[in-house]
Amino acid sequence: MTTPAPSPIPPCRACQDRPPLGIEFSMAFQPIVDMRTRTVFAYEALARGLDGGGAAQVLGRVTEDNRYQFDQACRVKAVGLAARLGVDSHVSINFLPNAVYEAATCIRATLEAARRHQFPTERLIFEITENEKVVDKEHLKRIIQEYRRQGFKTAIDDFGAGYAGLNLLAEFQPDIIKLDMELVRQIDADPVRQAIVRGILGVCQALNIEVIAEGIETEAEYRLLHSLGIYYFQGYWFARPAFEQLPSVRWPA
Repeated sequence: MTTPAPSPIPPCRACQDRPPLGIEFSMAFQPIVDMRTRTVFAYEALARGLDGGGAAQVLGRVTEDNRYQFDQACRVKAVGLAARLGVDSHVSINFLPNAVYEAATCIRATLEAARRHQFPTERLIFEITENEKVVDKEHLKRIIQEYRRQGFKTAIDDFGAGYAGLNLLAEFQPDIIKLDMELVRQIDADPVRQAIVRGILGVCQALNIEVIAEGIETEAEYRLLHSLGIYYFQGYWFARPAFEQLPSVRWPA
C-alpha cells in the first residue's frame, strides 16, 4: 500500500487573498569557500532578472505592499533552484526581517519548498542585512529563535556597514557574521581596518560566531585576512555569481 504524500502546508493569513506578485525573477549563485578544507561551505542565492540582469531591476519593484510576498518567493525560488542544481552544501538566503509577520507561520512556504524538493532544511542559512534598519528588535529576536528551533543557521550580512553594528550582537547572537566589503577593501594596506577586524574577530571568537569575509577582490586582501584567522571567504577573486548555475571556484595556490 502506497503511503500518501503529506498535504501541503497551508499559507498563513498574510499569504491569503493577495494578488499575484507581479515580479518575475530568478537567482544567481555565488560560493562561500572554506579555506581549511578548500571546499564550498555555501552558495549565496542572489536575486536576478530573468535575463540574468542585476538585482537592482528586481529590488526596484519591491514595495511595502509586495514586500512580504517577494521575501517568500525568494526563499521558495532559492530552495528549488539549489535542489535542481544539486547543491550539496549550505544555501544562504537573504531575508527581510521587516517583511516577516510571525516566524513560526511565515516559514511554512520555505519548509514546504524544502520538503517538495527534498532539500535538507539544516543546510539553509538566512541572512539579515545590516543595511535594512531593524524596526523591532524583539521581533527580530523571535525570528532568530524560531529559525534556530527549525534547525536553520542565521547570519548578519554586511556587518560593520549599517545601522546597528555591535548593538545587534548585544541583542542576539547569530551563527555567522559577514564582514562588509568596505571593511575588507584594500585591508592589506590599511592598519586601521586591520585593527577593527581584529577587534570584531575577538568578539566573535568569545561568542562562538563564525566570520565570513565577503567582497574579496585581490589576493592581497585574502592573504591578510587569512593571516588574521579568517577561513570563510566570498568575493569576485574566488568566483563571480553565476546565473542559474554553480560557478567554478578559483583556489589560491
